[in-house]
Amino acid sequence: MKLSERWLREWANPAANSTALADKLNMAGHECEALPLVAELPTHVVVGIVRETHNHPHSDHLHLCQVDIGAEAPLSIVCGAANVATGMKVAVACTGARLPGGVTIKPTEIHGAHSEGMLCSAAELGLAEHSDGILDLDPTAPLGADIVKHLQLDDHILNLELTPNRGDCLSVAGLARETAALYAIQQTPVVIRNAVVLQTSRSVTIDAGDGCSHYVGRVIRGLKPTARTPDWMRERLRRSGVRCLHPVVDITNYVMLELGQPMHAFDNVKLSGTVHVRRAGAGETLELLDGQDLALTPHDLVIADDRQAVALAGIMGGMATSVTAETRDIFLESACFDPVSVAKSGRAHKLLTDARHRFERGVDPALQRRALERAAALILEICGGNADSISEAGRAPAHGLDITLRHARVSRLLGCDIPAVEIPRMLGRLGIETQSAAAGAWTARAPTYRYDLQQEVDLIEEIGRLHGYDHIPVHAAPASLAPRTLPETVRSLDAVRATLVARGYHEVVTYSFIDSRMLNLFAADATPITLDNPIAATMDVMRTTLWCGLVSTWNYNRQRQRQQARLFEAGACFEQAQDGEVHQAQRIAGLIAGNAEPRQWGQDTRTPDFYDIKADLDAVLGTAAHQATCEHASHPALHDGRSARVLLHGAPCGWIGELHPSVCDALGLPSAPVVFELDWDTVCSRPLPAYRPLSTQPAVRRDLALKLAADVTANQLVQTALAAGVDSLKSVEVFDVYSSDVGDNALKSIALTLVFQDNSSTLRDEDVDVAIQHIVAHLKRSLNVVVRGAGEQRT
Repeated sequence: MKLSERWLREWANPAANSTALADKLNMAGHECEALPLVAELPTHVVVGIVRETHNHPHSDHLHLCQVDIGAEAPLSIVCGAANVATGMKVAVACTGARLPGGVTIKPTEIHGAHSEGMLCSAAELGLAEHSDGILDLDPTAPLGADIVKHLQLDDHILNLELTPNRGDCLSVAGLARETAALYAIQQTPVVIRNAVVLQTSRSVTIDAGDGCSHYVGRVIRGLKPTARTPDWMRERLRRSGVRCLHPVVDITNYVMLELGQPMHAFDNVKLSGTVHVRRAGAGETLELLDGQDLALTPHDLVIADDRQAVALAGIMGGMATSVTAETRDIFLESACFDPVSVAKSGRAHKLLTDARHRFERGVDPALQRRALERAAALILEICGGNADSISEAGRAPAHGLDITLRHARVSRLLGCDIPAVEIPRMLGRLGIETQSAAAGAWTARAPTYRYDLQQEVDLIEEIGRLHGYDHIPVHAAPASLAPRTLPETVRSLDAVRATLVARGYHEVVTYSFIDSRMLNLFAADATPITLDNPIAATMDVMRTTLWCGLVSTWNYNRQRQRQQARLFEAGACFEQAQDGEVHQAQRIAGLIAGNAEPRQWGQDTRTPDFYDIKADLDAVLGTAAHQATCEHASHPALHDGRSARVLLHGAPCGWIGELHPSVCDALGLPSAPVVFELDWDTVCSRPLPAYRPLSTQPAVRRDLALKLAADVTANQLVQTALAAGVDSLKSVEVFDVYSSDVGDNALKSIALTLVFQDNSSTLRDEDVDVAIQHIVAHLKRSLNVVVRGAGEQRT
């Protein structure tokens, strides 16, 4: 927002120059820059009036003008502007005048005619980059007045970038309130005169529920067709970046800049019946002032008469009821529209206007009648006419929120002790009323224009701004220098990452938000957390497994000719329990896809299998790998015959296996990747290493062939043998598995190698035989195992 400094100082005039004022506003949280003077100040340029004009005898585009500047004799000036006319008030650069850009005016001969000065355009005075003719001044401009004083060119422009929560400062009045509060001075508001009422105005209604809280309107009749916007208003609008269009439109823009209330004027003759604030109907259209045709939706808030929509509320008026040079009667509106409704319509139709900018940040809900009176008074003063009574729908609130403020909390959040007696004074400078509620506490009542004050911390922020952030003492934050080292019993996730990278993996980081349809493929039995407002339709739930992101990443890269992939990710997964409680678990997962190894001459390419990913899983588990086992179990996303549940110390900690064919078909994968996923909180713990001396005695190896039921796994057989209670049994390994569909196909044969060793003496054959008999007896009781006879033959 750009604003004239002179205009601001009419409301609040601190004893500070432009730079100091801008710095003060900056420190208070309003980004402000004081620009140079609005124009390089010309000298010897005065207000004059053109008394006579004649065509130049030797030129078809020059004029000979007699210009009166209040001196004894008029000046003869040759002018080439097409808009010069008798009776026109103009800016006259007299002999010796120095204009912006270094031009000095001297008497000269132009095509044989003597010229004693120059009639200036806005561009020549530095007021615009381009201009079509000479500057047409207000007919009331005093003759002979210095143009610098008449146009108040000794002025700076304040360029402000306000935060979205401080829409109350988007006006001279709002910024003056801030300035007065920061400098602890009195504000001088403009006196608003109420217009004389002649008759009842047009009736208004609000039919949009919460779309509009307050709407006031007034008819003004009999505008003068010759009315023009005065120079002082034109200049203030220009310095604020607003283009002058029509006196009525200029006045509504002026009041918006002055008080912060956007307004709109309709041609009253073009309105029919009652003015309604309502939602647009299905299929309704509206032609805007910029010529754009809008297809309205039922979400759009509009101003309408009894026939049609005539304006998009809070954004832009319609062409059908626009004010033109022929307009004599107007209907002037001032309203408080819902910020959300205005913002939605503006974004939907890609419209950004000054009115929308203010309404979507919030407008004082008690300002509408005051702004209407101010605009009506200016219109009657500048354009003439007579005002009807004010029509009103809805009502303005009497005050803002009541908020409890505690002195102890002020001191704790600001980090400094502000005396309790100063706090009500500071808040009072901002228009916030306070009453003592208890010892060390107040009840603060926010003014209606401070709609950003909603809770205690907002008031504390205001106290900090007025106290001055630069006056709050700086204290170094206490820092603990104790090293944050992991205990020896906890594995480092960074170390696991390094292990996987060393094994050829690439770490990926994927979104925690995934597509619910994809999640159903991987974890159909999980209860995901659904997002109320997802950032995309394909990211509507929180992930319950890391596999979705890994498979999606590989599929994306596969479609870009990256056929081989080893990927892993460590991150959080989220599930919702039946009682509604959300659980978050840290997991680590890996994927191998494409070829198991890079293509080379020494071996054929092959697809990865269970054992490839199992080796990487063992590397992740590290020293705990020997305590991990795999058991057959079903997972909806894994191939039933090529997957397993991972157990650590007998407790489930993850899954490993090949993706199910149905999942691969659904995702269009040419081959099935192998994957693993572990619960990190379960596998990150590890036992402290303990010293155990190696035995110096010789070991005894015995092979044992066993016949057992086909549904008994080799792991069950090994673990049962180790649990037989034979102290000298050091290890059991499977070296042969045989099964046949001929004959007794419900059985299979597994051959084991048993290693015996004693720590103190050499084992005898008799001792080993007794141990084997004990183990066989235990296996027979537990698993109904039979030792294969020497005479048995495989068939």
